[in-house]
Amino acid sequence: MWLANHGVAVESRSLPSGGPAPFIELKTDGEVVGVIGIEAVEGLLESPIHRPGDRSGISEGYQVLFDVLEKTVVSGMTRRELLAVSREIEDRAYRVGEGTLRVSFQTLSTFRSQADIYRTLATDTTLDIHIHGLDDWTPPTITGITYHTAKAERFEPYWVLAYDGGPTDNQACGLVAQEHSEGYTGFWTNDPALVEEITTTLTAD
Repeated sequence: MWLANHGVAVESRSLPSGGPAPFIELKTDGEVVGVIGIEAVEGLLESPIHRPGDRSGISEGYQVLFDVLEKTVVSGMTRRELLAVSREIEDRAYRVGEGTLRVSFQTLSTFRSQADIYRTLATDTTLDIHIHGLDDWTPPTITGITYHTAKAERFEPYWVLAYDGGPTDNQACGLVAQEHSEGYTGFWTNDPALVEEITTTLTAD
């Protein structure tokens, strides 16, 4: 099961004949925080990657998991899975349409494949977008996007997004993941204070 493979404790039980369809009950500190049908969760295994604003491109199960697993440290995540989490954050920023979005792409050359998506974010909204990374490529000039460079040891192991929520911090969200030989370990959050802490760390000299 995906959850067990990513460092989340899993306990399974059989359902009685004629009972409800298989489902996952999610608990935090012993309290139930969400229930999701297995069919809704299956889309997470091949999380779709779409432009911000295309809500039909993100599975129902994925959106629910984003909310109920926030702050849970997840290990062994693949690049594709992290990209899907990133899309959820970018999409929220797109829908709100204002505020500050900061992203660490490890290296600026990694931003190359995402430039069109961020051009859409910058063009269709009034977002103040800041891209951080190792200076190994000259990115295109895009109105609304500011680039920041730093030493390799600061950004290269990390994948980070922080959106402040714009006019209301209840839309704030963020992602922090560190790359290892077997994938990424990290967490995502909807806690405005933690998002602010991520931003402070990202912008520190």
